[in-house]
Amino acid sequence: MPTHGGTADTLLQRIILPRPADPLAVRALYVDERTGTTLAPTEPTPGSQEKPMTLTVSASTGRALRVTSRTSAVLPAQSEVSFGAYFNGFAAGYWRAWSTLTDIRLRLALEGSGRVDVYRSKADGSHIYVTGQRVEGRQELDLPLDLRPFEDGGWYWFDLTTDDGELVLHEGGWHAPTAAPGRAAVTIGMPTFNRPADCVATLTAIGEDPAVLAAVTAVILPDQGTQKVREQAGYEQAAAVLGDRLRIVDQPNLGGSGGYARVMYEALGSTDCEQILFMDDDILLEPDSILRAVAFSRFSREPMLVGGQMLSLQARSQLSTMGEVVDRNQFMWRVAPDTHPHHDLAEQTLRQTPWLHRRVDVDYNAWWMCLIPRAVAEDLGLPLPLFIKWDDAEYGLRARGRGYRTATVPGIAIWHMSFIEKDDSSDWQAYFHYRNRYVAAALHGPDSPKALLQESFKRTLRHLMLMEYSAVALQIKGLKDFLAGPEALFAKLPVVLGEIRAERAEYDDGRPLQSATEVPLSTLDALGAQLFPEPPVGKVKVGLGLAKGVLRNLRTPKPAHAEVPQRNVPWKQAQWFVLAGLDSATVSTPDGRGVTFRRRDPEMFKRMVKESFELHREVARQWPLLRTRYTDALAWLTSRQAWSEEIFDR
Repeated sequence: MPTHGGTADTLLQRIILPRPADPLAVRALYVDERTGTTLAPTEPTPGSQEKPMTLTVSASTGRALRVTSRTSAVLPAQSEVSFGAYFNGFAAGYWRAWSTLTDIRLRLALEGSGRVDVYRSKADGSHIYVTGQRVEGRQELDLPLDLRPFEDGGWYWFDLTTDDGELVLHEGGWHAPTAAPGRAAVTIGMPTFNRPADCVATLTAIGEDPAVLAAVTAVILPDQGTQKVREQAGYEQAAAVLGDRLRIVDQPNLGGSGGYARVMYEALGSTDCEQILFMDDDILLEPDSILRAVAFSRFSREPMLVGGQMLSLQARSQLSTMGEVVDRNQFMWRVAPDTHPHHDLAEQTLRQTPWLHRRVDVDYNAWWMCLIPRAVAEDLGLPLPLFIKWDDAEYGLRARGRGYRTATVPGIAIWHMSFIEKDDSSDWQAYFHYRNRYVAAALHGPDSPKALLQESFKRTLRHLMLMEYSAVALQIKGLKDFLAGPEALFAKLPVVLGEIRAERAEYDDGRPLQSATEVPLSTLDALGAQLFPEPPVGKVKVGLGLAKGVLRNLRTPKPAHAEVPQRNVPWKQAQWFVLAGLDSATVSTPDGRGVTFRRRDPEMFKRMVKESFELHREVARQWPLLRTRYTDALAWLTSRQAWSEEIFDR
């Protein structure tokens, strides 16, 4: 255990540096090398409704810091760099809210000539100077810092400055002044389906970091695919480092929930771990995030779930979401209030972005990275057998209902494929969105399902306006399976994906083509092909647009449009007020890799509206009974015995 001056302490967060090949945008997650000016606030005209405006102008001046390892760097003479960045700032507001700590220490091993200055922010993003110290020669700085001023949020960070000589940072970290309760003994669980290269990269990253490896009790990898991790190049080397910590479990494709259930089943039954860390298989790992999550869990006042944030793999300086909540009325997830998804930390750094300094509270954390204490898992049980979608949100709500909160902590993160390039609410995953949303709502939702049903039926109409008949077919199937009750969940788990794919393939929008050139080209001229209707604004215009769209969908389409699409519609333009006015169209897929040729079908429109409406009405009628049935079944559905008898040992 680390000691300083004879007193036991605990490292909470290492100062970590970018990798040698990281571009400037990614370096911005670790250090802020910008120079800038903040202009004084512009006061509004007396009596106006305007707000004061502050303008910050900054520019990147290149690599001011010379990185020598993941934990050390050299700052040349006549330079300045701030560690007030995503991975190296200290999110004090979260530690203040959820941990037992009232103070921390910043410890830096420095050599050379220069200066260290420590700053903190308030929840509104304003900066406050805290302390500073001149450095000459080799020094071990130990700066005590108070956590009490961070009730609503705020960060700590430090800057390094040099004059005539260079300054070497040998290592550094944010420390607790006391020993951490419990043990750092984490089981990492990573279910996978045909992502062997990504899995090997993550296994390698875990094994390459001695500090991380020392905290890992086991790595459990349920392999559910046909492209096996064991057969991937580099696997043997990664496995040799992990040794008997690594356990690969081959099983059929049971989706994320079946994979994570296997992780928890094995972790509780055959390891002595204190923490269970769920991670996706298609991530890029920052290994220190594992240690940070474990440290946060050990110092939490009460057992709680500790979530990592998601950075975008496509644009690695983008923070995809700050945290997520569930609207209990419509029972739909959404980003936390007053936060902004897909925020680029290279364009607007942590120090420049006020809303990043307010503490954000959440209902759950997605399982791209989420730590669950063993005690919580033993109390709550395993995930529900939902395959994918809503399993993580349901678990977070289940935990909250039993008094276990979730914290999504900045600075704990992985990179994951952004959701910008997909719309899984209308592809094969639509079934799981609808069925599992209703299952979770029956367990944790409102007594009256009115708002949920209204929003859900609006989605029916939207899908139909978009000629997404396969999505409505899967919605209908999802509602029927929800009405069948909790007894059907385990039986559906191994087979439902095949049923969904077969159902979806019966519809035009469920059979993507590689290119729009596979069908006859639209005769629309070049100008017309690039002009699209403006969205209706206001309730009256929206209502009129919907009415026209419904009437259009009841009229017989022109036969010629069944063979030749009226127009090609880019995915971004594929809105209901565009497609509702067409008989047919080719619509590009969200990832740009293909198109679907959609044809309007009035008879299908009428049949699906009727069936969906009747199913929504039946859910409303049976809602009290359904809530009772699912609530009564929850303990069995999430038990180790049920998963063993129904799935793992069948």
